[in-house]
Amino acid sequence: MHTMTKEVCSNIGLWLLFTLLIGNYVVNLEASHHVYKRLTQSTNTKSPSVNQPYRTGFHFQPPKNWMNDPNGPMIYKGIYHLFYQWNPKGAVWGNIVWAHSTSTDLINWEPHPPAIFPSAPFDINGCWSGSATILPNGKPVILYTGIDPKNQQVQNIAEPKNLSDPYLREWKKSTLNPLMAPDAVNGINASSFRDPTTAWLGQDKKWRVIIGSKIHRRGLAITYTSKDFLKWEKSPEPLHYDDGSGMWECPDFFPVTRFGSNGVETSSFGEPNEILKHVLKVSLDDTKHDYYTIGTYDRVKDKFVPDNGFKMDGTAPRYDYGKYYASKTFYDSAKNRRILWGWTNESSSVEDDVEKGWSGIQTIPRKIWLDRSGKQLIQWPVREVERLRTKQVKNLRNKGLKSGSRLEVYGVTAAQADVEVLFKVRDLEKADVIKPSWTDPQLICSQMNVSVKSGLGPFGLMVLASKNLEEYTSVYFRIFKARQNSDKYVVVMCSDQSRSSLEEDNDKTTYGAFVDINPHQPLSLRALIDHSVVESFGGKGRACITSRVYPKLAIGKSSHLFAFNYGYQSVDLLNLNAWSMNSAQIS
Repeated sequence: MHTMTKEVCSNIGLWLLFTLLIGNYVVNLEASHHVYKRLTQSTNTKSPSVNQPYRTGFHFQPPKNWMNDPNGPMIYKGIYHLFYQWNPKGAVWGNIVWAHSTSTDLINWEPHPPAIFPSAPFDINGCWSGSATILPNGKPVILYTGIDPKNQQVQNIAEPKNLSDPYLREWKKSTLNPLMAPDAVNGINASSFRDPTTAWLGQDKKWRVIIGSKIHRRGLAITYTSKDFLKWEKSPEPLHYDDGSGMWECPDFFPVTRFGSNGVETSSFGEPNEILKHVLKVSLDDTKHDYYTIGTYDRVKDKFVPDNGFKMDGTAPRYDYGKYYASKTFYDSAKNRRILWGWTNESSSVEDDVEKGWSGIQTIPRKIWLDRSGKQLIQWPVREVERLRTKQVKNLRNKGLKSGSRLEVYGVTAAQADVEVLFKVRDLEKADVIKPSWTDPQLICSQMNVSVKSGLGPFGLMVLASKNLEEYTSVYFRIFKARQNSDKYVVVMCSDQSRSSLEEDNDKTTYGAFVDINPHQPLSLRALIDHSVVESFGGKGRACITSRVYPKLAIGKSSHLFAFNYGYQSVDLLNLNAWSMNSAQIS
């Protein structure tokens, strides 16, 4: 922990005082999180020790207690702001407030007192998720969901008390709240009306915002418009909907361009030489996954039309094929990029979470952009995380990995590392033919775990491994022929947690994703390893999988790292670079 100023210490003291004074606001609503009434009543929360084996070293997490959705990320006067859903009274969901931290580099963070907490009739039963919008005059405002005395979900606004404070430490709520509320006339489901997006300005100079909702099984992105950001009117038609997907939580809507990896501001109409597309992302309450669709936004009709092949349901592509939910993007005007935040919850039992005194982390922020084909999004950890790299191992080049071989990577802190590896596959004709029924990559990875050999694969990394491999998490590729005598191939990326821990009660789901890459070219894999989380990026960010694991043996200095090939055919290890990672400063 870095040395703190007197002012910061004072703020933390106010924060701790607030956690003792705030009331217990537990509501029984249709939501993404279970309410453990007995546990949320207790203020007897632990103060976790920094040497807990599963606390992360460089992923964002508060000192203690429950955390979920990232809220209102933005940059203001050169300072990055992250708000997030936080329970000041326990390690399970409940008593939700907007906690607040700031950073100059998206990696090291300084805490501030909660920015928004229940204090008025329009949010007395909870302050749920929302977004920040930077107005044309540079003023930031927050739209968020409040839970009113009738347990209805309503939309509220808050603004900074002092615009000259780059840390935005104090926020005030409008006396006009709620700005948007369900009623009998507008036909909105009062228990499914939440998570307003960042607003955008239309060509008619009216603001637009969408809010997630559902009616029966129809998932909805409801549009509201406003001239002054205070008086909002519901549009006759939603921006988009799907009849069978259920509740759309935490929607996100933003423009992207097919030229380069730069970001685009939310209200952008596009330059004449740009091919502008839009991304609609929703978090499906039914599946607890984030899905996105690429398409065209009709600014006159306020309609989003998905491109051919896209549908906003459980078949849509996902940001991350592991444990990843309630994500939120923002436009980083300082570096002209769009940044993606995502919440990753635990895979341990509720009792374990209460015992360790905390639950939930945020993934490393990712730069996100549209690939040149216009058919998928690419994600990559922000460059700033590389500043934490320290001791490097870089002598593993041009090594053959024969069938059944395993190569240990020495000289790196394997429990807290950044690893990049490049494989080259020969003899592609030796690949097995994929079964016609194998349309679900997670099913492929589950049925063919790391112990099952195929023509080409599994080959990849074993991370958080014990010395004798009683425990390990494997991240790997398999390559299949699309059909017999075909020159087309299917690449599958897996994250196998089935052997990740000797603890039987953990969730050990095996994850899988298809990687849209030509296997005639080298296959890249990057893994950010941080004690209990493994973020994996295949094909230069074309597929991402986040896993949470809790080894009993492979912790701290007892953790090992291997490159391996368990397939029938040899593969070439063209290059492997691994770095030990310093811990971030997250007070």
